[in-house]
Amino acid sequence: MPELPEVETVRRGLDRHLVGRRIERVEVGRERVVRRTSREALIVGLTGTTVLAADRRGKYLLLPLDTGESMMIHLRMSGQVLIAERTRPRPSHTHVVLHLDDGFEAWFVDPRTFGEVVVYDPDRVDSELPEIARLGIDPIADSFTRADLRAIVRSTRQALKPLLLDQHRIAGIGNIYGDEILHRARLRPDRPANTLDARATARLHESIVEVLVAAIEAGGSTLSDAQYVDLMGVEGSYQDDHRVYARGGERCETCGRGWIRRTVTGGRGTHFCPVCQR
Repeated sequence: MPELPEVETVRRGLDRHLVGRRIERVEVGRERVVRRTSREALIVGLTGTTVLAADRRGKYLLLPLDTGESMMIHLRMSGQVLIAERTRPRPSHTHVVLHLDDGFEAWFVDPRTFGEVVVYDPDRVDSELPEIARLGIDPIADSFTRADLRAIVRSTRQALKPLLLDQHRIAGIGNIYGDEILHRARLRPDRPANTLDARATARLHESIVEVLVAAIEAGGSTLSDAQYVDLMGVEGSYQDDHRVYARGGERCETCGRGWIRRTVTGGRGTHFCPVCQR
């Protein structure tokens, strides 16, 4: 599933290629991707509008329109947003097409159809998109200080890995970056959050920011299924820098002594080095 770095990479592409463009016509294929409203609601809500900005909260893309409404795009497991000239053949599983005023098209592609595209009223986000209203602090889009993290970890005995994945506390981190962040911070994924002292909390804060920023700079992580790509269809490269994620049974490249273990923490597959992360 695309996480914060992948969604931020897509957001930056939309900021360059979609902001300021007028949507002349809209096509909607499978209604599953507009299941929260309807095909007609998306077509009416987007046709003739101009995209004013490209924002992001956690794993959600939020695009304000000149009508006062906004478009939300959630990639979920396999969604892609692509920009291409109208003459190019569309990929399979292209479910939403925005015809733009510059001769290009924006495609929402989703083989598994778990993702969605919605037009909503930002003043009614609590009722129309309550999951966005409940998101926690975004470590890239918001001011995210050590004090913010200290307040979060002190408030719960929840294990660190599920805490990082709790979107109501910290928005945008998923399984890949949860593993990589904890490895860089030298913290076990099953350690209770409220046992962290000031030094460990500082390491965790630094690791959250450094891992996410590095992954964004690398264009995100494209795994073996190659389902995540940026707006131009280019794969990310941060998977080449993964230290523990999906490397169970391999020698740890950080310490050279431990072997990466795969366990289950909070119901999620988790990878860590028992030497680095005591």
